[in-house]
Amino acid sequence: MTGGFDAVMLSYDEPLADKLHARLQRVLGLRVKRLHGVHGMRRAYRLAAEVVDAEQFLLADGDFVIDTEFALGDVEPLSEDVSMRVWRAINPLNGLVYGYGGLKLIRRSALRELGEAVDVLAALPGRIEFAQAVAGTTRINQSPYHAWKAGFRECSMLARGSEYGMDTTDSRARIAAWTSGGTGEFADYATAGAREGVAFAAEAARDPGRFDALNDPAWLLARFTATHGEQAVAG
Repeated sequence: MTGGFDAVMLSYDEPLADKLHARLQRVLGLRVKRLHGVHGMRRAYRLAAEVVDAEQFLLADGDFVIDTEFALGDVEPLSEDVSMRVWRAINPLNGLVYGYGGLKLIRRSALRELGEAVDVLAALPGRIEFAQAVAGTTRINQSPYHAWKAGFRECSMLARGSEYGMDTTDSRARIAAWTSGGTGEFADYATAGAREGVAFAAEAARDPGRFDALNDPAWLLARFTATHGEQAVAG
């Protein structure tokens, strides 16, 4: 452990997770613990709080590509009233740069008090701060399914209404970028997922409990295959 921080990667089924985990360890210069294949995001986050040895730890997703210039030694601890800091990440398909998929510094004690919001980390107690610096890239397009899932989940939540208190204008601008197309491998699937996510949010508005499905991997995979076919899962 360096600078009083620990680090964890949460992966589920991302094809490049092993390589990105190795990269994360190399750049940070410390052993990064890993939780893989845990069903349910809320459960995975809560388990992350139990595998670390420090109160404040870095948390990365299984599709996060850390920038080689990211310096752990420059990371300042969280202030007493802050439960999480989020660094921005680059979306390689549509060029958006914001907290989606970014690196996080989070309190173990805050995760142990996690609430029930659909956007799981928005349910943390205490204040959340957003760093202006870019920590890496979110490699959402590891397969057609992963690209679709990224667009579907993010635009469902953006269309539903941000639980981080995001300005409506920002939400609309991000939805427009996700749904208007992109470039790169499997970009069409991310665009399709984004458009389907907006439609799902409109449907689910009449039954808000349906939004819980966004954190259910089996439901998401079934939704994708029903529309795009099983042969499209891996590409």
